Amino acid sequence: MDQTRDTSHSTQTLAALIAGCARRDQAALQAIYERYASLMLGIARRLTGRAEQARDIVQEAFIDLWRNAEAFDPALGSAEAWLLSLVRYRALNQNRANGRALRLANAVEVESGAAAGTTAALDRLGDDRLADAIALRDCLDRLAEDRRAMVVQAYLDGHTHDDLARAFARPLGTVKTQIRAALRALQECLG
Repeated sequence: MDQTRDTSHSTQTLAALIAGCARRDQAALQAIYERYASLMLGIARRLTGRAEQARDIVQEAFIDLWRNAEAFDPALGSAEAWLLSLVRYRALNQNRANGRALRLANAVEVESGAAAGTTAALDRLGDDRLADAIALRDCLDRLAEDRRAMVVQAYLDGHTHDDLARAFARPLGTVKTQIRAALRALQECLG
């Protein structure tokens, strides 16, 4: 590997690096690993609650990335969302396969209040994303408390819509509608 190639990978977008993986560029895979492995490990650890299992999930996600990079379509969503979904879905599937019920600590109350729950969730983001984290926290704070809790538990804690419907004692369709509305509000706020 020559040094100039490594430097060029450090400035490429994630979408370009995924495209590199589709062309079997090992340096692109390495660049993605260096940028995202710790974030992916944190997500897997949070969803499974087990460090060893989380490491296995991240390894399998990188194998999936290498084998299926050509499946990424930027027209369907962001590269980061696609990459992180490899870990999220694998972790959720692992939980189901183990027969381990996902825990809802208290679906209506977010940790020690909605703001504390949002802060704890955002603290998991890296320093390089501080501005994004602050903007997201501000936008989350504008949501109604129950909708904020649903979004945090669905997207950061990995709970399904069915889990949330039971925890919030609401019909499944209502939960899905409220989460979609909350995501639209967040998108407008962040846009």
